[in-house]
Amino acid sequence: MRTDLIRKTALTAAGLAFTGGAIAGPVTTAFAAPNTSKPASQTQTDRQPAGERQLGVRYEAQPNFYYCGPAAARNALSVQGKDISVDAMAKEMGTTEAGTNSINDITPVLNKETGKNDAYRSVEISTPAADDKQTDQLRADVVKTVDDGRAVVANIAGTTTDTDGNTHSFEGGHYISVVGYRDNGNTVKIADSANPNTASYEVTVEHLADWIATRGYATS
Repeated sequence: MRTDLIRKTALTAAGLAFTGGAIAGPVTTAFAAPNTSKPASQTQTDRQPAGERQLGVRYEAQPNFYYCGPAAARNALSVQGKDISVDAMAKEMGTTEAGTNSINDITPVLNKETGKNDAYRSVEISTPAADDKQTDQLRADVVKTVDDGRAVVANIAGTTTDTDGNTHSFEGGHYISVVGYRDNGNTVKIADSANPNTASYEVTVEHLADWIATRGYATS
């Protein structure tokens, strides 16, 4: 894997411009929590109807403006039944007040904590906007990763609108987890650590691809 992948768009001041104002300290809020009587490998819900799946997330909001990378990874790993502190994640990723440099700093940590060297790989969308091929690839990657019982972690920047018409703005850059899909992957479920009041929402895969554009994502 190229170590310079996506580094030209390194995250700076991550989360400073998120919708909803300042983060109100560390907050833990559960949504779509898995049945703890099931083994960790079965945290996903049954697929109902066909073409839809959502993973159980033990959600935790990020404690400061620059921990979005560690928090996104922590929330993503929670769907596998893992509970890892964001401080430990930040140390492994080299996170500073400037944020987490790129998705390439997150992918190795996801692999380590998943227990497989090839569980995740980094995918770049280097263009200013995603084309049809890149969008189709993202859709396929989300479906495969979620079907494997894992969450995608995406490095995004800019502004998008969710399926309810709400705006989410991260002009300085941000990391999110993708924890589910419906309509065969045309709509995806986001776990967003920036603000517990907007912890969970859905966006179209086209909007997500354009949100990732110039950056990248970690996927199976």
